[in-house]
Amino acid sequence: MRQTNRSRAAVPAAAVLLAALAAVSLCVGSFPLSLARIGEILAGGARDTMDARVFWTLRVPRVCMGLLAGLALGLAGGVYQTVFRNPLASPDLTGVAAGASFGAACAIVLGAGGAAQIMGGAFAMGLLSLALVLLLVRAARIERTGTYILAGIIVSSAAEAGLMVLKTMADPERELAAIEFWTMGSLASVTADKARLTALCVLAPLLLLLLFRRQTAMLSLGEEAARGMGLDPAFWRTLLLVLTTLMVAAVVSVTGVIAFAGLIAPHIAFLLARRRGGPYLALCALVGADILLAADMLARSLSKGAELPLSILTILFAVPVLALLLCRGKGGRYGDDA
Repeated sequence: MRQTNRSRAAVPAAAVLLAALAAVSLCVGSFPLSLARIGEILAGGARDTMDARVFWTLRVPRVCMGLLAGLALGLAGGVYQTVFRNPLASPDLTGVAAGASFGAACAIVLGAGGAAQIMGGAFAMGLLSLALVLLLVRAARIERTGTYILAGIIVSSAAEAGLMVLKTMADPERELAAIEFWTMGSLASVTADKARLTALCVLAPLLLLLLFRRQTAMLSLGEEAARGMGLDPAFWRTLLLVLTTLMVAAVVSVTGVIAFAGLIAPHIAFLLARRRGGPYLALCALVGADILLAADMLARSLSKGAELPLSILTILFAVPVLALLLCRGKGGRYGDDA
């Protein structure tokens, strides 16, 4: 009963923190805005001013993209760790991040380095990576958790090798710098159009994954137990992978690769709720959004005149979380906490 109450309290607490971070994030930047000024803009009393243009064209799309990216990465991490019963599983597991990086680098090096081309190349290669993983699993004729993980490692390794080749071909002063910055993640290039397109690709899979939380929990019990409860493990594992990949590819194609966000969000959610049942996946999504908004605010604030890549901050966030899990020795327990 105590764990259930704690789990139910964690979700509204994470949601309140998210609302506070979103409000502060709208104010922070090289052109600061006060909450009072934002209130005037929302009331329509500051039209056609620099404040209004900054708010509507820069801050709102950026905060919305941070929310979408955090929700998607956090939920994807929760799904992966539950389905694969592996505390180190993350959205990188299926090769999506490595494939998207390779697609973006191809667009940059081949001369089609506009924002739309980079986004399209990253999204296409992210989805192709999943297709290759599923083909490898089918060719192996062993549809087990370990097969998916090994196939993801193979595809990721191939994409990383291709990325290294492209780096050697890139112009060191222009293209190489663009590739390196993209692979560390940022919300600096987000526009309203990009945020809307990402929302179309993220919201539907996100809602479906939350609806399928029962099937996700059943898969975490093992293949034999899932079959005994009338579930087809191969079908549901593939469906969940497709939905999470669609979300992650859409996010990564806009933001670049954001390291560790999808890995640590589920661990923080478990530390808060103490169970992986009930609202656990929703809490993973909220914690992921909290992490992304906090990292983005720091990225804009810590270095004057320049933005830090998001991965620098998410990795710094991850270090104490992973160290705590290592010291407590509870990062890998599954099955007795649902």
